[in-house]
Amino acid sequence: MDPAEIGRLFHAACLAELDALKPGNVHVYADGHGMTMADFTASAEAVAPVMADPALTVGERILRSVQRTRAVVDCNTTLGIVLLCAPLANAALSSDGKALRDRLRGVLEGLDIADAEHAFRAIVLADPAGLGEAEVHDVHAPASVTLRQAMAAAAERDRIAWQYATAYQDVFEVGLPRLREGLARWGSETWAAAAAFLGFLARFPDTHIVREHGPGPAEQVRARAEPFEWDLLAAQQPENHKDALLAFDAELKARGWNPGTSADLTVASLFALGLEDAQAAA
Repeated sequence: MDPAEIGRLFHAACLAELDALKPGNVHVYADGHGMTMADFTASAEAVAPVMADPALTVGERILRSVQRTRAVVDCNTTLGIVLLCAPLANAALSSDGKALRDRLRGVLEGLDIADAEHAFRAIVLADPAGLGEAEVHDVHAPASVTLRQAMAAAAERDRIAWQYATAYQDVFEVGLPRLREGLARWGSETWAAAAAFLGFLARFPDTHIVREHGPGPAEQVRARAEPFEWDLLAAQQPENHKDALLAFDAELKARGWNPGTSADLTVASLFALGLEDAQAAA
């Protein structure tokens, strides 16, 4: 795929996710958690050329993306996004003609210790909330395993790491179907993205909330998200649910509960959707 198109699709995915009403997260209707829409739009613009660079390994792409982010904003807006999207970009750059997920599997299997070193440096630079120290493969220590092995070790406690261990199970089996269903039903990428976000939020405790506040609040948010997901999926006019979702949004932000992992998975799903559709149209 043309590298410039990959960069464009990444940028479009970031903006589409920001346009979606995602309770508890930053979106076009409300800022939150000390971050603004402007922070995220500036970050997306800064990172898009890195996603388009055909010369970079996955680890290099992750590190340079975080470096570019830190050059334009003073907060962690992109770490989860680039951890998920960098392997997708490398898969899209492959020319073997296989389906995107099959190419992604090859990218993940080919990750090495250097990728882990670059990713560890990126994580330390981004300084995500609640990071702490791990008993094995701590990012503050030199890498001794490949990036995929390090992610596999963290998969049970981090949903982004889980994607590396499962060839992006949540993206391809939850996010993409929900996006395609929403687009077919409503003809709206914005509401399809909101439905994908709620699909993630209602299915598992958001691990960003787990890191910051513990498993109890994360499970509360997951359970609270279920009826909102059901109601939205049953809607013929999703706009009718805007007020209820905004009330849920305000409730989560008042408690400082940010489902950032669900938002990151939404961006990755939108990016994968664009990549798949571009491949089909080629």
